[in-house]
Amino acid sequence: MKLYGYYRSSTSYRLRCALELKGLAYENLPVNLLKSEQKDAAFTSRNPFGSVPMLEAGGQDRAQSMAIIEWLDEAYPDSPLLPADPEQRYLARELAYAIATELHAPLNLPVLKYLKEEYGQSQEQVGVWYRHWLARTLDPLEQRLAQLKTGDFLFDAPGFFEVVLMPQVYNAQRFEFDFKDKPHMSRIEAACLALPPFQRAHPDAQPDNPDAAKD
Repeated sequence: MKLYGYYRSSTSYRLRCALELKGLAYENLPVNLLKSEQKDAAFTSRNPFGSVPMLEAGGQDRAQSMAIIEWLDEAYPDSPLLPADPEQRYLARELAYAIATELHAPLNLPVLKYLKEEYGQSQEQVGVWYRHWLARTLDPLEQRLAQLKTGDFLFDAPGFFEVVLMPQVYNAQRFEFDFKDKPHMSRIEAACLALPPFQRAHPDAQPDNPDAAKD
């Protein structure tokens, strides 16, 4: 497998988490979003969405991280990310898709650049935008986790929900979102970060992270 992604892209990060949790070997091939490499003709000829991640697997180029993650679980059933119980599968999808569908679109890089370039918003104003939409989804998500009385993970082990949550928490922290009133989310984050698969998937461990390259 070949994973085309960007170290700080939340969708690339979630796919790295999924691959690592499932123990699937892959080659990491960086695509620099800041240089718009994902819009190059050579890339869009393979992935018309012009986005990351793209996973080359089974002789095909696969786009859209959530679809890829569910395909991985079906094509490689060992170490499943989704539980067998239908109700638990529903809960994992409910929480994961709350993040994937409500937060990714308004908070991705093209939108943030558009706010700056077309509307003249400062970085501080963009941060206000970012935190506003985070709160709209993460506040009720924390309440849902409290209702479910979650422990270190949504269920007994990390899976579908955690691979989507972790990148969003990482990006939220970059934009100084306050997690003090989110003990369930914070506990899950800490438990995941203690595990080698999440450590290997973390942006700090990626070859295209310029800070990591200096170490």
